[in-house]
Amino acid sequence: MGGYRAPLRVDLAGGWTDLAPYTHDHGGEVVNFTIDKWVTATPDVDGDIDFQFDVPAGSGLGTSGALNVAKIAALGVDDVSDLGAIAELAFEAETNAGNRCGRQDQWASAHGGFNRFLFIADDVEHLPFEPAPSAKKWLKKHLIIAHSGIRHKSGDIQELVWSRYDLGVQEVFDGLHLIRDAAKKMADGLQRDQRHLVVEAMNQVTTGVDLLDPSINHPFRSIIEPMISKNMVFSWKALGAGGGGCVALLCNPSKVSLVNSTLSKEGWQVIDWNYENQGLVIA
Repeated sequence: MGGYRAPLRVDLAGGWTDLAPYTHDHGGEVVNFTIDKWVTATPDVDGDIDFQFDVPAGSGLGTSGALNVAKIAALGVDDVSDLGAIAELAFEAETNAGNRCGRQDQWASAHGGFNRFLFIADDVEHLPFEPAPSAKKWLKKHLIIAHSGIRHKSGDIQELVWSRYDLGVQEVFDGLHLIRDAAKKMADGLQRDQRHLVVEAMNQVTTGVDLLDPSINHPFRSIIEPMISKNMVFSWKALGAGGGGCVALLCNPSKVSLVNSTLSKEGWQVIDWNYENQGLVIA
């Protein structure tokens, strides 16, 4: 058995709607892409697995999903080319460990590249999706990924939201519907290089998340909102469950350097990233 590495993902729109019970009640949709940061799993001489992280766990970039994808492959599977099966095994491993999660992280990490997923009950449909080359270049140039340095516990945030869902709180349903619809808008904007739709979709996600629970986005606002008021940032969203970890910011083309320096002065780590088109690979 050899080592494997699996990339981390950036959730552009739709995250939260890939979890049950929403997938059973309404069906979810997510648009994401993977970046050139990985979790690497390597068996040692005793048969245990050693892990290497390019980005700290709890970053909101799907590290636990990537960890389990790489781990499943490193432990040995009958068919390492069956990426859907590996993603499902990774999802099962995470849920069996007591972590409430959706399926987007494992499926994105296994497949790599840009992805558009539908989540219907317990099934995943991998839709054909390829952004316009010009849209990808624009996104790479103007999307900043920054780690706030604030640690978050995804499970605690998940329980907060889904307990409100189970109670039938209308704001939670409204927020999830907004987030799911933003995924459709994001896919349309990227495929047709309609950049205003990408900006609108990201803002729609942030509005939807505020409806789920304002505390999810609260840790980031004191840093980001002044940049919005100065027209430095057009839109932003928490990555992962929020409450800490990473955020994505779409910047005014003339203000990218200023946003970078502002975040660095605040102690946030700007992550140098590029697209990663491959998913699970031999390390």
